[in-house]
Amino acid sequence: MPKPAVSSTPLTNTAQWSEPSALDSKPSESDHRSRFVTKAALVLCGLVLLLAFTSLWHLTQGTSGALLVSSDLFLGSRLPRLAAGGAVGIALGAAGVLMQSLSRNALASPDTLGVTAGAYLAVTAVAAFGITVPIWATGGVAFIGGLGAGALVLGLAGGSGSSTTRLVLAGSALAMACQAATSTLLILFQEETKGLLAWGSGSLSQLSINAFLHSAPITLIALTLALLLARNLDILALGDDSASALGIPVRKTRIAGLLIATMLTATALTLAGPIGFVGLGAPVLTRLMSRWVPALNRHLLLIPTSGLIGAILVILADAVLRALIGPEGALAVPTGVATTILGAIILVLMARRLRDSGPTKQPPSIRFGARSRSRFALALTLCIALLAGTIIAGLLLGSTCLLTGDVALWMQGEAPPQIAFALDERAPRVIAAITAGAALALAGTLTQAISRNPLAEPSLLGITGGAGLGAVIVTTSASASLFGMLVGAIIGAFAAFVLVYVLAWRRGINADRFILVGIGVSYGTIALTTFLLLRSNPWDTPKIFTWLSGTTYGRMWEQLIPLTIALLIALPVIFAQRRDLDLVALDEDTPRLLGVGLERSRLLILTVAAILAALSVIAVGVVGFVGLVAPHAARALVGARHDRVIPVALMLGAVLVGVADLIGRTVIAPAQLPAGLIVALLGAPYFVWLLWRSRSH
Repeated sequence: MPKPAVSSTPLTNTAQWSEPSALDSKPSESDHRSRFVTKAALVLCGLVLLLAFTSLWHLTQGTSGALLVSSDLFLGSRLPRLAAGGAVGIALGAAGVLMQSLSRNALASPDTLGVTAGAYLAVTAVAAFGITVPIWATGGVAFIGGLGAGALVLGLAGGSGSSTTRLVLAGSALAMACQAATSTLLILFQEETKGLLAWGSGSLSQLSINAFLHSAPITLIALTLALLLARNLDILALGDDSASALGIPVRKTRIAGLLIATMLTATALTLAGPIGFVGLGAPVLTRLMSRWVPALNRHLLLIPTSGLIGAILVILADAVLRALIGPEGALAVPTGVATTILGAIILVLMARRLRDSGPTKQPPSIRFGARSRSRFALALTLCIALLAGTIIAGLLLGSTCLLTGDVALWMQGEAPPQIAFALDERAPRVIAAITAGAALALAGTLTQAISRNPLAEPSLLGITGGAGLGAVIVTTSASASLFGMLVGAIIGAFAAFVLVYVLAWRRGINADRFILVGIGVSYGTIALTTFLLLRSNPWDTPKIFTWLSGTTYGRMWEQLIPLTIALLIALPVIFAQRRDLDLVALDEDTPRLLGVGLERSRLLILTVAAILAALSVIAVGVVGFVGLVAPHAARALVGARHDRVIPVALMLGAVLVGVADLIGRTVIAPAQLPAGLIVALLGAPYFVWLLWRSRSH
């Protein structure tokens, strides 16, 4: 009988997956199926042998460099580490399969759906607030946090009907918000959360075998439940309508699958922290193998195969890391850093396989109708007033409240020493915040116009992460200077920008592919930054971590000069390109029909965005969400014409970072919170609302 038609889903846009047929029980096909099963059995046996070989090699990676070591060292260190790696890999590999099958999206995973970040936030919150939880209940806390994040992302992104780009953007942005909240807790409760920073990148270091023994039964139960769900998942791949017609309870299957996947993820996180992207890489490699062994498409084989590959990836990554930088060096670098880099590479490769399907579909949130000139004038006036109020409040409020007369005396050089000291410290911070906010808003406006996606921003396209990585390389490898950090940030931002542009190029730039490649590069830069951060001087780690969270603390006037000059130059250049921006934001064909050099304009505009993002990192560190929130809010106020969007977005971005800086240094004074974390916490609800509005499109 012919194979039932598979519904058109985002999954088929990313990779060619051979879905199983629901009707394949014809006796004449028994020999054919038998050969498929034999091949699958051989593959499983081969993977078991590879896992055994990798495990033996892993056991030799230690300070003694030999397999024959004392029983105390073997049982107390190496065996628990190996057992943890295998258990985590199996759990995350199986969880990734479930999430990809439930969303019918080849890029779904515990990381891209925000499950890992949500679970990490829940565990950190419990530790920060001193809530006493038994070790066995820690997994339950992680389960609740991960389940909430995953359900929120799937609900906001539109579930199985969402596009690949929309799902990954939603998960990445929500993960960024969860990470901001986690970082806030790590900074505010340093004593209570001691050790969670390194653990938060995924570490296989174990005190004993007990943690593995506690988690193993839960993992086995979850895997058994997943295998019992295998037939439903096979039929669900045919589409919701076909599955319902064949008697499959679609809604119950999705809920059960999400619960099992979250249980597996929470168990892995409790055992070794968030090991990044194994849940993406293992299923992808298994699906690729299914081209030669079609029987692996069956979830009864797909789930255990992905689990075995996941275990191999984790153990191999840990062994390679220990072999490259030595066992002692590897103690300071979590295994999750290595797996995240691997996952970033897989994400980029999968994004490059994305098929061109015409102009990118835009959610209605970017399609604002024309606004009147009087409305634009009113919005501009209100933004100017807000900006002026933010500057005044920033100068007056802080650990010591001042009066406007004090500011006037300071500007005349006649202020008392105490007031002069306070304003000498505050004024550069306030100007740094509003200048960087304006620059990030402009960079976000340009990025959204080029990608034709209102959910895109520089920090999700690798530009900001590249700038941060470049600056950290300079800071950790030599004596840090303003000029050195400036050069490092610019080189890093441009390297990331060029890498994204080249990898996304395929007879032109497809907007969805460009965004997905950018997210992959962004994850890679974050992992490399974490690697350098954890290997740096321990005395410098808190300072660098705070700077990477976005802070204006200790700003000086000379640090603002490069960004101010770049912004003053960029504004007239971009304003001259405002017509091209309007056309490029429409689709691929209209600019060409009207004589616009699409690739030339796109390259120029993105170059400006990269420069502004890089210099903003120097001014205030790594700050996200500004380039997402400010342009969208500006379009809502004044319409989509860029000659109106640009000035309003600039001021809204300046106000957002200025207010965040004010809150960060006053709400818990004399202690302070990085402005970048406050921006993320303020921007996340707006982003959720934006996704909710466009969830059905």
